[in-house]
Amino acid sequence: MRRFAAVTVLSLLLLTLGSAWLYQYARSWLYAPIPSLTTTTIYEVPRGAAWKTVVKDLHVRGLLERPVEVNAWLRLMRPGYTLKAGEYEFQPGMSPVDLVELLRSGRVLLHSLTVVEGSTFADFRRALVSHPKVKATAKSLSTSALMQRLDMAGMHPEGRFFPDTYRFPRGTTDVELLRMAADRMRSELQRAWDGRDPDAPLRTPEEALTLASIVEKETALESERPAIAGVFAERLQRGMRLQTDPTVIYGMGERYDGNIRKADLIRDTPYNTYTRAGLPPTPICLPGKAALQAAVRPERTGALFFVATGRGDGSHHFSSTLEEHNAAVQRYLKTLRAK
Repeated sequence: MRRFAAVTVLSLLLLTLGSAWLYQYARSWLYAPIPSLTTTTIYEVPRGAAWKTVVKDLHVRGLLERPVEVNAWLRLMRPGYTLKAGEYEFQPGMSPVDLVELLRSGRVLLHSLTVVEGSTFADFRRALVSHPKVKATAKSLSTSALMQRLDMAGMHPEGRFFPDTYRFPRGTTDVELLRMAADRMRSELQRAWDGRDPDAPLRTPEEALTLASIVEKETALESERPAIAGVFAERLQRGMRLQTDPTVIYGMGERYDGNIRKADLIRDTPYNTYTRAGLPPTPICLPGKAALQAAVRPERTGALFFVATGRGDGSHHFSSTLEEHNAAVQRYLKTLRAK
């Protein structure tokens, strides 16, 4: 009996010691930095991949040692772990456990696409087509067909997508990104409209969006946008034509070659605010947040005109009378000639 007890105790002791040794052995490499991972490495987990397949692939690529032990550790210690498909970024200093935790986390590598304020819808579509990480599904669709797919059938696309930097995993479709930008614009426009100045001469959020697009194209200085919007608000309220070149340029379409001539100013199009009163029929670009805010809360100073100062900083001179405006135009031309 004593002999049996002694054997049992010895067996338990050996088992304990063995388990402790195995634990320390496993920790010595499971939690240690992977020697071969010396540079940032991008790795993609395919959809439906199993741990065994991924561990083997990582070993073949020299990114993971002891694949048999890793798979055994996963089965015994992490049986509920599942893989998330996508691209992952491995950093130097990561251990096998770090890799496993990353691959199950779903923290995939995000790419970015920047839509600049003042871009057009056509610019946005070209950016989507040329981005190597965006999955093209709408390249061949007409504008009307694309808007229908976005649940915006019959709506003119210009101005309906918010310009921003969008971050997304590889394989995100162009339609998904457009939907994201459209949702963002709806949200930003509604927020701006809810905080509008009740005296602003705008009847609908759509009119605010159109005015914001004009303000966006007229100045790159955020500080000037409320004053620019104020000029157009004053003109709208007085029944004056807006007479803004960016709308004329938009109406010219592909005819625009970088120059706007007197003939262009008198050639009538739905977007020519020299020949037609009021706002153009649609926005002329994708306005940003500052332009939206300026459109609904214009700075009313009584100014009816503005012209570039020519100082090279994008600033404008604002005038309340035509006489003052003409003098400012002459100063601007003189500055250009001097340069």
